[in-house]
Amino acid sequence: MTQPSIPHVDIESLAHFDEVLAAGATSMNGWRVQSVDLSARTAALLRLTPMGSLFLGCALEEPAATWIRDGGGLLFPAIPKLPFDPYRGTLYDADQLYAGLDAGYAATPDAQIYAWSRQHDEKGDTSRTLAAALHDHSIADALHELPDGRPWIGVMGGHGIKRGDPTYRSAVELGRVLTLAGLTVATGGGPGAMEAANLGALLASYDVAAVDAALETLAAVPSFRPSIAAWAAAGLEVRQSYPGDGGVSIPTWFYGHEPPNVFASSIAKYFSNAQREDVLLSRARGGIIYLPGAAGTVQEIFQAVTPNYYGDPATQIPMVLVGVDHWTSRLPVWPLLQSLAAGRPMESSVHLVDSIEDAAKLVQTTR
Repeated sequence: MTQPSIPHVDIESLAHFDEVLAAGATSMNGWRVQSVDLSARTAALLRLTPMGSLFLGCALEEPAATWIRDGGGLLFPAIPKLPFDPYRGTLYDADQLYAGLDAGYAATPDAQIYAWSRQHDEKGDTSRTLAAALHDHSIADALHELPDGRPWIGVMGGHGIKRGDPTYRSAVELGRVLTLAGLTVATGGGPGAMEAANLGALLASYDVAAVDAALETLAAVPSFRPSIAAWAAAGLEVRQSYPGDGGVSIPTWFYGHEPPNVFASSIAKYFSNAQREDVLLSRARGGIIYLPGAAGTVQEIFQAVTPNYYGDPATQIPMVLVGVDHWTSRLPVWPLLQSLAAGRPMESSVHLVDSIEDAAKLVQTTR
């Protein structure tokens, strides 16, 4: 006889906990409570049956913790001395990562987390591995919970493109066009082409005059070198002036020397670059556009090529390389892609164009 399934309940705030109690809960079976301070709810917890519950990094008084453990619940305790919450229940935004920027980039959570990761990498500390893995699991879970109504279009490209360059504006226009077409722009979250695409998504509902004004402000600080603080501050000024949805970005502290851009509305920042790359490419089911880049962009091209190469027609993801000269002469990726694709279902899913307009049309017509 099939057993009835237990309803799964994610509780990520004290207010939600109180709502569930007010609805008449008597058992915590199926609960997953993440990063909630429940130290003032001991009496309420002691009235609930804890079997089948899971608590991740919650603050609990000892009577409540003992009740949960002894009653069949699982407790994952808070890990001390970390500059981040490994059990966080939501994605980041720019205000969180750049909090305290007025005191310099080194004072921000983004910089402190990167410094922590570098310090513990050098020590080979296993506690770092555990904390980072728990954090990335939480980020993956929060990313999975994003509304998935609009197809994701990945936009990849080099981090070295400076604000004020014509190629930067082209990437902004690409982000605008894709967003206006009802698509979600998803990038690797860094500077350069990635920042420009997220900015374009943010500015999709504004006119050309607003785009010009935003780009003029940003051009005053063209790069994150030598000052990440000045670069981020200019971006935050633009974001405050032009509120909107900048799409999704998935950066990594593995490339912590490349700061996250501030224009994405949802920032899924990982420690693991391999996991971050896999998530970004697998979620971009609407297609992936590759603007000119270097080693990192080439890696992303061939990471996406592999499932296309071995896949059937139904599993193909459109891949559009922008820049004929770049991808045939400077970095001759395109001839290799043609050779790999010949005679396979992948042949119809790889494209080389010379303009962002053509790239945007392709992902709209092939998805």
